[in-house]
Amino acid sequence: MPSSVSTLTKERTEDTVSVRPPAPDRSLLRAWGSWASVAWFLVPALVLFLVFVLAPIVVAVYTGFFTWGGVGPMDDFVGFGNYAKLFDDQVFLGDLGRGLYLIVLSITVQLPFALFTAVLLNQRLRGRAVYRMLFFAPYILSEVVTAVLFTMVFLPGDGMADHLAGALGLEGLRGTWLADPSTVMPTLFVVMIWKYFGFHMMLFLAGLQSIPGEILEAASIDGAGAWQRFRHVTLPLLGPTIRISVFLSVIGSIQLFDLVWVMTAGGPNHSSETMAISMFQFGFKRYQVGYASAISVVLFMISLVFSLFYQRYVLRRDLSGAVTSGGGR
Repeated sequence: MPSSVSTLTKERTEDTVSVRPPAPDRSLLRAWGSWASVAWFLVPALVLFLVFVLAPIVVAVYTGFFTWGGVGPMDDFVGFGNYAKLFDDQVFLGDLGRGLYLIVLSITVQLPFALFTAVLLNQRLRGRAVYRMLFFAPYILSEVVTAVLFTMVFLPGDGMADHLAGALGLEGLRGTWLADPSTVMPTLFVVMIWKYFGFHMMLFLAGLQSIPGEILEAASIDGAGAWQRFRHVTLPLLGPTIRISVFLSVIGSIQLFDLVWVMTAGGPNHSSETMAISMFQFGFKRYQVGYASAISVVLFMISLVFSLFYQRYVLRRDLSGAVTSGGGR
C-alpha cells in the first residue's frame, strides 16, 4: 500500500507543469521604444516651433490690441483700434495694391517667361548646361547683394541703365528708375524677374524632364505638331509644377521685404512700400509697436487664408496623388 501511494505521488509529480511568471509583452516594449524614438526627434523640433513661430504669433496678436512704443508696460488697451486705423490708412491700402500688382505681374510675366526658358533649355541645345547655370545663378545670390548690385545699375547719371537708355534714345528714363513713383515699381519688378525666374525655370525644367518621352512620341505619331503636343500633352502633365510655382510666387510677393528695403526703403513717397516694409517702419523706426503688430497679424492672416484656400481648392488633387490636368480641378 505505501509503495502504491509513493508510485502515484511520483506520477503526479512528473505530470505537474511548473508555473512561471508571464513574460513581458515584447510588442508593447517595441511600441514604447518606437514612440521614444519619435519623441527624441520630434520634441526638439516642436520646442523650436513653439518658441520661434507660435510664441511670436501669440505675442503679435496680443500686442496688436495696445498702443505701445516697445518700452515699458502695455497699459493702453485700444482693442481693435489699431486694425480700424490700419484699414483707414491710405498708405497701407496702397501696400495691399502694390502687393496685388506684384502678384499679377509675377503670374502673368515672370512664370510664362520661366516656362518658355525651361522648354527651350529642355531641347537638345549646345551648351544648355551652361545656360541653366547662368540663369539659375542669380537665385543663389542673397537679396541684399542683388539689391546693392542693381542700385549701382540704376544709379542716376553713371549707372548702366542710364547709359543704355541714352543709347536707345530713351532720354526720359534717365535718372528716374528708382526716383519716380511711376517707374519705381516696374523697375523693382525687373529686378525680381532677374532674381527669381531662374528658380521657377528649374522647377519647370524638373517637371518637363519627368514627363515620359513615350507620351510625346505617341502624340507625334498621331500627327500632333509641336504646339499641339505642348498644349495638350506637356502643359497638362506640368500642371502640378505650375500650381506649386504660382503658390510660391504669390507668397513671395506678399512677403517681399529685403530687396525693396535695400533699394528704395519704400520710397519715393511710399510708392514702393510693401506690407512688410510698413511693419518694419512702424515697429523699428517710429516705435509704434502695437500698430506694427497689427500689420504683422494682417500680413500673417492674408498669407494663411490664401495658403489654406489654395491647398483646399487648387492643390487638393495634387496632394492626394491624383492625375491632374493643366487647367486645375
